[in-house]
Amino acid sequence: MPKFSLPEDTSPPVPLMCHRPPAYHPSGAWKVAYADFVTALMALFIVLWLMNSSTQVKKSVSGYFKDPRGFTRNPGGGVGSSGEGISLNRDHMGEIRKQLEQALKAMPEFKRISENVVFSVTGEGLRVDLLENEQGMFFVTGSPSPTTAGAKLLETLAKEIGRLPNGLIIEGHTDAHPFRNAGPSSGYSNWELAADRANAARRLLHQYGVRAEQVVEVRGFADQRPFNARDLFDPKNRRVSVVVKFTA
Repeated sequence: MPKFSLPEDTSPPVPLMCHRPPAYHPSGAWKVAYADFVTALMALFIVLWLMNSSTQVKKSVSGYFKDPRGFTRNPGGGVGSSGEGISLNRDHMGEIRKQLEQALKAMPEFKRISENVVFSVTGEGLRVDLLENEQGMFFVTGSPSPTTAGAKLLETLAKEIGRLPNGLIIEGHTDAHPFRNAGPSSGYSNWELAADRANAARRLLHQYGVRAEQVVEVRGFADQRPFNARDLFDPKNRRVSVVVKFTA
């Protein structure tokens, strides 16, 4: 039987094609979504914190967002500590004292009363003594009623001190002149006058900006702690003192 032979295949070889799936490149879209989630969560926490904050803190935050530049330039406008700005500690004592002195110097009548307003630093804090004269500069002589000058000065102090988070001590002092018909157990004496003047000052400070929780003590010393110990009858021993306490 004859043999058949096939013609030789002269066509070029067909290359083998291997189809692979495209390489996988991970997307960063999840990072954006996660960032949005964290931002929303932080906003929720801020809202919850504000809902439980004091009115003063809410006013401070609101003031900042309304005018950030003007708010930070305003003394006491920050939101540190309890929301009222720089607190009086020994490091900031000079700054706060200067702030109070400048506010008082802006009063038209301060030149007349400047010698009777004395600043000093004690172990408790910054003390402001309002020293009387013979005529009764800050309080009517023998009375707990403040004069016009006394009320105006306490108003100016209140507007500045009310911005601080510090506690206040208010003291009343008298000279050694006794009240007529007053004794240790009867009558209106220097003890009552000292305490009544301190409370009158406290009420005015609250009226013009000092917060209720700021006043931590009201003291009446009568003539027991004279400003001028060499002369117990010196009118300067009759005084009201406002002490801005140092923070711990």
